[in-house]
Amino acid sequence: MERPRGDRRPVLVLLGPTATGKTAVGVELAFRLGGVERIGAEILSADSRAFFRGLDIVTDKPSDAERRGIPHHLIDVVSPCDAYDAMTFRRDVERLLPEIEARERVPILVGGGTLYLGAVLRGIFEGPSKDEALRAEMADHSVAELYEQLCHVDPTAAKAIHPNDRLRITRALEVHALTGRPISAWQADAASLPYSFFTAGLQRDRDDHRDAIAARVRAMIDRGLVDEVRRLREQGLDPECQAYRTIGVPEAVDCIAGRLTEDEMERAIVSRTWGLARRQMAWFRREKGASWWDVTGRRAGEIAEEIATAWERFLEADDVRT
Repeated sequence: MERPRGDRRPVLVLLGPTATGKTAVGVELAFRLGGVERIGAEILSADSRAFFRGLDIVTDKPSDAERRGIPHHLIDVVSPCDAYDAMTFRRDVERLLPEIEARERVPILVGGGTLYLGAVLRGIFEGPSKDEALRAEMADHSVAELYEQLCHVDPTAAKAIHPNDRLRITRALEVHALTGRPISAWQADAASLPYSFFTAGLQRDRDDHRDAIAARVRAMIDRGLVDEVRRLREQGLDPECQAYRTIGVPEAVDCIAGRLTEDEMERAIVSRTWGLARRQMAWFRREKGASWWDVTGRRAGEIAEEIATAWERFLEADDVRT
């Protein structure tokens, strides 16, 4: 393919809610962009939990066989008890893009982590450092009380944050308290990375999507999800760790402790995953310029071929514009 004029190669983004087949389509797409003779792309993961080592089954992380030799970045980069935030992700992506370009490969940003995708596509501000005293004070209040307060001081941010997401609610209130300005206003001023993006979105029929989520959760349990979480707990994973909030971890902990049966755990994970998918789609619908593919009943290779063709057209248009 001809490289568009300008200083930076465009970035291909493959996004969509959980359980829409992004991993398989991304790998197929990477092969098609290089042709039969070479790998033509490298994948940067934007899965909000694949960053953590050890959370292999519970995050349905792609195996080495599933990656099929395609270089993958930003998977297994931090321990399960460390933290990884959107600003760090943005910096990592900003560092990796020129490296991939130097290898004359296409960077494909693949995932459904809206916070992390937003840091690249919409921008993010670094914000003030954590205020431990303020956070300790907020820890004494219920998440419902904190969310009510956020609705009052920053209704725009409140609409974008789940009412039970204590971490993001706390951060939004912290930014407002420390700067006197809503976090949504800071975010509105933020800028995306200085690249042009071709954004391909994957979606599927509602009933088919729910069935896919249920099948994936069942497969994860059969592969040993509970044993994986048990090992992580023995290695120090606790409720204070960011990775502990991964869907499937608290439910497996409750199953291990006897508070949930396996069937109850399975239903709880499916329910939470479906709720996540719905929130992701609500976020993606606001992504301007995205082109959407319905994957219901279709093969990953077929979808990848169509996206590769659309990508080529995008490059030609970008070349004309510049």
